[in-house]
Amino acid sequence: MQQGQIEVICGCMFSGKTEELIRRLKRATYARQKVQIFKHSFDTRYDELCITTHYGLKLPTVTCLTAGDIIGAVDNKIQVVGIDEVQFYGDDIIPAIEEIAHQDIRVIISGLDMDFRGEPFGPMPQLLTLAEKVDKLSAICSICGEPATRTQRLLDGHPAPYDSEVVSVGSTEKYEARCRKCHVVPNKPGKQPFSMSPQMEI
Repeated sequence: MQQGQIEVICGCMFSGKTEELIRRLKRATYARQKVQIFKHSFDTRYDELCITTHYGLKLPTVTCLTAGDIIGAVDNKIQVVGIDEVQFYGDDIIPAIEEIAHQDIRVIISGLDMDFRGEPFGPMPQLLTLAEKVDKLSAICSICGEPATRTQRLLDGHPAPYDSEVVSVGSTEKYEARCRKCHVVPNKPGKQPFSMSPQMEI
């Protein structure tokens, strides 16, 4: 009997998270494992009945509004569960995923680790600590071409201000991948200046 575990695929938009999720789920099906795939009903981009990459790769999925919907829909013969865009679920997705993994099911989840403001996104921080395996993917910065780890939201072609709504579904018409240096968040509250602590005397 396989042992349950949690795998997290995270990163900014356009880093290939869903593509990697699909790759792992397809490998599981090639190994004749029973696979079930979920995504949030809020995500209606490209296809309402499939998880879909920005480049058109697809896998049929079950759409669920809440973590409880996922728990209720998991088949008792399933060996691998995939959940795409997990950041759209609230904190109740955390115990739900733990419960599934405790049933000796391999749970593979993908999602944004940071929101457009560059801050931890929803349940992702805790899921990263609970996971047995974590892979953080990067994209290419749309400004300078360096590795990108942040998601830039645009409003009318300009960086969205800090107080914009956190969840806003979209693709290339609304988002870009950016590196730390090129990522801009107007009106973001200032950080406290960093200062080195005095060295302890021995």
